Amino acid sequence: MKEIAVTGANGQLAKCLQIHQSKFPELEFVFLDREQLDITSAQKVSSFFSRNNFEFCVNCAAYTDVEKAEGEKDLAFAVNAEGVKNLAEACRKNNAVLIHISTDYVFDGIKKLPYLETDAAAPINVYGQSKLKGEQYVQEILTDYFIIRTSWVYSQFGHNFYKTMKSLIGQNRQDLNVTIEQIGTPTNANDIALLILKLIESEIKNYGLYHFSNSGSGTWFDFADEIRKNLSREALAQPQKTDHFKTKAARPENSVLNTDKIVRELKVSLKDWKLSLKNLQNSTE
Repeated sequence: MKEIAVTGANGQLAKCLQIHQSKFPELEFVFLDREQLDITSAQKVSSFFSRNNFEFCVNCAAYTDVEKAEGEKDLAFAVNAEGVKNLAEACRKNNAVLIHISTDYVFDGIKKLPYLETDAAAPINVYGQSKLKGEQYVQEILTDYFIIRTSWVYSQFGHNFYKTMKSLIGQNRQDLNVTIEQIGTPTNANDIALLILKLIESEIKNYGLYHFSNSGSGTWFDFADEIRKNLSREALAQPQKTDHFKTKAARPENSVLNTDKIVRELKVSLKDWKLSLKNLQNSTE
């Protein structure tokens, strides 16, 4: 029986792991919220890991509010960088493999093609900067790790674009303005959870940095419109350019991730983002 620690138990990815874990009975999970394990405390993290015998740690804990991060830089770095460093140190001391979730927002969005793992990171907001620093700590401290960058994560849990749009469109709101100038790949957190579970079960040791998302790409308007189609609602208002919206944090115009490496090296199959979205909407209606 493999024992796995999962941080950020109240987040959407950890909740997806909880509902899919029954498919992997040989894996034993300990889900930890901030009250149970504050990853920003090096002493608490070190003490907790030394009292247990985890083979894996899945870090789902993160500061994810891109807008607020611009005014809360210290907090964003405390969680997304220093907290990750604490986990990496604990994993190193206790021979555990760290699976760390990162983001497409480590890129500046200037590239026209999907981003490779080997492309230079150049985040244009505090959130992306803090997540990149966390990645760097993992790579400096550990050899046995998986960093999984993903994009535009949504699920039936928590606060996310999918749930917000589903609610507003379901109310037949006709005043919704959604940008067409940012391109990425909506990614179902349930698919990320299944990837993580299979990664742990397989005992594969092709450690390193990987990009994972659903396949295909679209704009935020495309994402919202697909939600609308699945609800059989009337057409949305015309899409808007990015400068229609006033935001503190800059967003990359293109953050589509190239997923060839994870398909090739980890034998992962990808679901089309529209199909995965439809399956989720059908299963949660």
